[in-house]
Amino acid sequence: MTAHRGRFVAYYRVSTDKQGKSGLGLEAQREAVNARLNGGPWQLVGELTEIESGRRAERPQLSSALKACKKHKAKLVVAKLDRLSRNTRFLLTLIESGVDVLFADLPDVTGAMGKFILTQMAAVAELEAGLIGERTKAALAAAKRRGVRLGATGAERAKRFKAEAQARANELSHTVRDLKKQGLSLRAIAAELTKRRVPTPRGGAWHPQLVARVLERLEVA
Repeated sequence: MTAHRGRFVAYYRVSTDKQGKSGLGLEAQREAVNARLNGGPWQLVGELTEIESGRRAERPQLSSALKACKKHKAKLVVAKLDRLSRNTRFLLTLIESGVDVLFADLPDVTGAMGKFILTQMAAVAELEAGLIGERTKAALAAAKRRGVRLGATGAERAKRFKAEAQARANELSHTVRDLKKQGLSLRAIAAELTKRRVPTPRGGAWHPQLVARVLERLEVA
């Protein structure tokens, strides 16, 4: 991946005030942004952090970030697509602002082709969310007709999943923290864990965001 040039404004978002005050999630987003810019003669002219739910379209810090991009003729850089929104209408508003956006977890998607790709990705994400919601409602309705009691099961599953994820993070604590102390980026840690054939908490492949989640669970613990 080539090094980037020019000016950038970084936009970070956390969902809760607790995360914003503690810094949980922010460090991982900053590392992802720095890794994506990949050295080179670039300049970060601004960093703005939003404490807001991803479902809401009104975000004053994002508006300030876009204004800063226009003022400094800079690009907006975001750690992940879902740090902005999966709402197609909102993403279209962002695209129409005329500011180029760079996502740390995606290839370069600026310009006309970039706008098209981002729009399609947001539309697919919104469709998936809608289909999941429809399937969930249908399954709950079918269970209710069969006389199944609803409510506690979902909470119990969520609690069990959280406990299992925390237990696995604790198992990886020594390895992940040791790599972190070596100054490796999230991307480099993911690559090293893959090289060592360390299994992920839920199966699949290691990636920077998964490493970040493991580190966050260890910080919370």
